[in-house]
Amino acid sequence: MQFLDLNKFGEIGSNATFVKIGAFNLLIDSGLHPKKNGNEALPDYNAIKDESIDFIFLTHCHLDHIGSLPISARNHPEAPIITTVPNLSLAPRMLRNSINVMKRQGEELGLSEYPLYLHRDVDHVRKKLLGLAFGKSRLFNKNGDALEVILHPAGHVAGACAVEIIHQGKRIVFSGDVLFEAQRTLPGAQLPKGEIDTLFLETTRGTTQREDASNRRTEVHRLIESINQILERKGTCLIPVFALGRMQEIFKILQESMDDGTLKRAPVYSTGLGIDICNYFDKINQRTGLIDFNLKILDELGIKAPDPKLKPGRNIKNKGIYIMSSGMMVDYTPSYKVAASLLPHEDNGLCFVGYCDPDTSGGKLLEAHQQHEKNFYFEAYDYLSPIRASIERFDLSGHADREALLDYAISSKAKNIILNHGDSEARKWFFESLQEAMPEAKVLDPVPSKEYSV
Repeated sequence: MQFLDLNKFGEIGSNATFVKIGAFNLLIDSGLHPKKNGNEALPDYNAIKDESIDFIFLTHCHLDHIGSLPISARNHPEAPIITTVPNLSLAPRMLRNSINVMKRQGEELGLSEYPLYLHRDVDHVRKKLLGLAFGKSRLFNKNGDALEVILHPAGHVAGACAVEIIHQGKRIVFSGDVLFEAQRTLPGAQLPKGEIDTLFLETTRGTTQREDASNRRTEVHRLIESINQILERKGTCLIPVFALGRMQEIFKILQESMDDGTLKRAPVYSTGLGIDICNYFDKINQRTGLIDFNLKILDELGIKAPDPKLKPGRNIKNKGIYIMSSGMMVDYTPSYKVAASLLPHEDNGLCFVGYCDPDTSGGKLLEAHQQHEKNFYFEAYDYLSPIRASIERFDLSGHADREALLDYAISSKAKNIILNHGDSEARKWFFESLQEAMPEAKVLDPVPSKEYSV
């Protein structure tokens, strides 16, 4: 087997891996880098411009895995796109939203190449999607060669899968993004069991060590306590979330906590893509039962749209709980806008519930708070805000703890382990830990666009 990691920056970003297995050429994921703009955000497709692709695999619908799928599908129009059943509806919706975001960014940043693809490209993707049920084997043939494919639940987010490929008795597993713990809306991962020959392993939380007494249940309890404290001091609480997955889980946590009396009842505000995704979750739940979410949750919470005329520094009049994307408080997004209104007022509070890249506004604000800085600069608005609102972080990540992934890798007895989806320090932890725990295994932290054979 030969492979190339096409993520040009070798970190969490434009995820795409080109793989040659026997007679088959495969592309695993096709993302966009969330911190780059224009063509710079794309995987290095030039490295495979002379190659054909037999199948494209989509592990899940976050944009760092799906964001450039219309481009790879356009470059290889005959290739089926293999994914899970929930993604048959989620993928086109996420991609159409990406077009709208790129159009806006093109105007704001003066990028003539935006949008990188059009709605007709998304229509082509929709027609090429092939949904496979979890755990069901599917055999593909080419020139007398055969490839067996099995998709396994990866937790993380609705529709997320690990991809198992069996070729000539060899088992190759691409973990995708993994969460072993159950979420309120989704069961935990059930990755392939038994011995594996080659494992491609995500490393997102390689630098994060969870406290011994901390788990998802205790973190939810802390979050509810913090929201109550903000509401009791007549403030407004902002929870930045990812539109796909985390928003729906937080809605369910709020609804259940208000129902059992642990959370004070308060108005809940939200808007945008995440609200629309709730409709998709409800339909997927009705059709497949793979997601534990329905629209009654929104009705019980009485979701309201926020005031569209918010201004930096001016406190929000409509007090309550604001569940807004993006989770990393990316510039110009609803969470960024609400934060610029809330931050200078001490009655308010910001609650981060997931991973924030250090280079995003959310990551920078968390760092400023940790360093006890007095001010934070909202660059997109040219606004320097005093930091007076409370800021807390809760470990409700959609990614598995590093120790859980390490345990899985050890249990797999993999002969080859290829690290991906993590910054350099995260990969370093996994590299060193795996070498110590599995001295017989070949562990690779691949250089972008360099071909390897395993």
